[in-house]
Amino acid sequence: MKRATTIARRELTSYFYSPIAYVAMAVFLIACGFTFWDDFQPGEIAGMRNLFNWMVWLLVSIIPLLSMGLLAQEWSTGTIETLMTAPVGEADVVLGKFLGSFGFFLVILAPTLLYVGVLAAYANPQIDFGPIRSGYLGIVLVGALFISIGLFFSSVTRSQIVSAVATAAVLFAITIVPWWASGKMLSQTSRKIIDQSVFNRYTDFSRGIIDTGHVAFFVLTTVVFLFLTTKVLESRRWK
Repeated sequence: MKRATTIARRELTSYFYSPIAYVAMAVFLIACGFTFWDDFQPGEIAGMRNLFNWMVWLLVSIIPLLSMGLLAQEWSTGTIETLMTAPVGEADVVLGKFLGSFGFFLVILAPTLLYVGVLAAYANPQIDFGPIRSGYLGIVLVGALFISIGLFFSSVTRSQIVSAVATAAVLFAITIVPWWASGKMLSQTSRKIIDQSVFNRYTDFSRGIIDTGHVAFFVLTTVVFLFLTTKVLESRRWK
């Protein structure tokens, strides 16, 4: 765990020297600011449900930018050989990369806590913090899952562009496509599948409902993609 922490610290620090990371942060926070304005209107319920729902859509485009170079850059520059010959295991590398990217995601998310303070100061009647807490929990779980998917695709290619496009395509397929299809005339089986989509599972969090089944889904799926990434590194070590 100590070796993974060292890698995570290095990865987190590298984001603060990356122009792409700052662009992603700026786009995310500006978009969140405009979205929050819709929640902060007279007569509206004092909450952040609209903002939380839009955050999921934003992460579909932001996370691929943050995760595309996690391992693809190491492959393309050849630094992966130095990293893999050091006294660290594949699991240390994967966990360290994941934690570093996840840490920067939390840095991006932190400024949105200011909106909670604004609502607390001006909302009348006083806001219910329950849905806000569960909303943030859901966003953190969604972010972790998206990063693990991005890390996986970054491990299978040397091209950061290919990694970003593949990640965005998968996130689009599991998040936006089911939401769009939910408004169509579908069979009972199709609707059951759509109900298991990322956005549908997340909406309960934005309503203030913490379903242990949803939590387990996000945690286990994240672990699965981290496991798959570890296996990719193991297979490449022997090539």
